Amino acid sequence: MNGSLAANAALVADIRAGLVSANADVAVCVPAPYLAQVQAAVAGSSLALGAQDVSAHASGAYTGEVSAAMLAEFGCKYAIVGHSERRAYHGENDAAVAAKTAAALKAGLTPVVCVGETLAEREAGRTNDIVGGQLDVVLAALDVADVQKIVVAYEPVWAIGTGKTATPAMAQDVHAMLRTRLAAKNADAAVRVQILYGGSMKPDNAKELLAMSDIDGGLIGGAALKAADFLAIVQAAQGN
Repeated sequence: MNGSLAANAALVADIRAGLVSANADVAVCVPAPYLAQVQAAVAGSSLALGAQDVSAHASGAYTGEVSAAMLAEFGCKYAIVGHSERRAYHGENDAAVAAKTAAALKAGLTPVVCVGETLAEREAGRTNDIVGGQLDVVLAALDVADVQKIVVAYEPVWAIGTGKTATPAMAQDVHAMLRTRLAAKNADAAVRVQILYGGSMKPDNAKELLAMSDIDGGLIGGAALKAADFLAIVQAAQGN
């Protein structure tokens, strides 16, 4: 929940100016009130637009909700679903995330499905059960063909804003497990689905993380609020 009309204009302009190659998929996911502004700001560039959340409902008496069709009308290509903050602060469970994923796909959006474990869950040795289980609920709700149309983002909740960090090897282990889960549902999906890392990827660790065989990109938080930092991560992605 960041941004203002003035800050958005400056940030997107700087990001556009710094995108010198199309060797990576790059998108900005903005708060709903700014979709129209940023839709215009990214027009004619390789920068795609996404939303930070989406309703599981198509329309109706759901005051305050924003449907996937509404997002699509504003040129959104992506919608984040199941972000760790939505799970923690808004009580979104795996079933709700699965429903949002299906709604996004039905409207032609690419859902960025977030999964991740807490510190307590990791220390209890439950990472694969928790993270894999979160993905399995989503996969069970999708047709086999639709599995290829999602993006997965691994967010180790314990490594976000805590001072603790996941090593590239630790992140790679979870990404490889997630790819195995995808393969069990759809072999092609294991190759085609991008699995992003969302555990505080920054300019100083992006290259090392992105060098891992199963880390295809990043779901960037705080570093995306500074154009120079975000562009440095994009450059690292282009180099891999």
